[in-house]
Amino acid sequence: MRVLRTASELSPAGRKVCLAIGFFDGVHLGHQQIIRQTVADARQHNAVSVVVTFDQHANTIVAPQRAPDLIYPLSQKLRVIGSLGADALLLIHFDREFSQQPGEAFVRGLARELGQLQSLCVGSAFTFGHKRTGNVALLRTLGAELKFTVHGLAAVSLDGKIVSSTRIRETIRAGELDAATQMLGRSYSLIGPVVAGDQLGRQIGFPTANLDVTGLVLPPHGVYAAHARFRGETQPAVVNLGLRPTLNNPVPQLRVEAHLLDFNGYLYGEEMELVFLEKLRDEQKFPSLAALREQIARDVAAARERF
Repeated sequence: MRVLRTASELSPAGRKVCLAIGFFDGVHLGHQQIIRQTVADARQHNAVSVVVTFDQHANTIVAPQRAPDLIYPLSQKLRVIGSLGADALLLIHFDREFSQQPGEAFVRGLARELGQLQSLCVGSAFTFGHKRTGNVALLRTLGAELKFTVHGLAAVSLDGKIVSSTRIRETIRAGELDAATQMLGRSYSLIGPVVAGDQLGRQIGFPTANLDVTGLVLPPHGVYAAHARFRGETQPAVVNLGLRPTLNNPVPQLRVEAHLLDFNGYLYGEEMELVFLEKLRDEQKFPSLAALREQIARDVAAARERF
């Protein structure tokens, strides 16, 4: 899948274009339905399938106080979209200037720069453009004028409730990771680059890879058994997610630390994916580092039993 920064990069060589548009955080079952419809349209009409998405949530610009923590960082969102078979992805930089663009101008601009549109697929509740002036009704009006088909797909339901990014975030925060996995259509995981920590884990005999998860929604604090994926490898791991109360830090910082059970190497700068398997225990405060070390040893033994 080609990743484009401007629509003019596509150069469809005379072929029509089928579009899917959305923010697609988590690329959950509903998002997959939209993208697969677009790919199917393109195959049927010998067109080019293009997913249009944005590099940050609209609320980050227009209402920062309501900007949600995300399920996936941008890198993972693009990887998952790429696995669904689209020919290209147009990644639009969402900034203050873009937020002022009316919905109609946005669609007309895409049609002008991409060439003849064959179809455009969104969720039925999709809104877009300045002050959310765009919706499926506007798309149908423009489709009639510009000669493209519009699919406004109904939301997917699971257990009688609509699958949405908001609902998935709620299940992650509640620790209902199996429910998140069902709605995502793949194992829930937490992804981020490995950054330098304070080396405490190494000092007590359990070195850890510290992940930068800024801006991501997180499961409840605690200790988890997980699979750690990086460089095409998968290693068993024990993950501590929390504020490390044993250290009595007056300004505690949230840490996501993965102790890889069968690996010892340099990981700084690598992107790591943690697939949570089971929560082993809640976060606890211990009377000493020695007591913490003993508990970590028990956590590692418990995790090995599960693997």
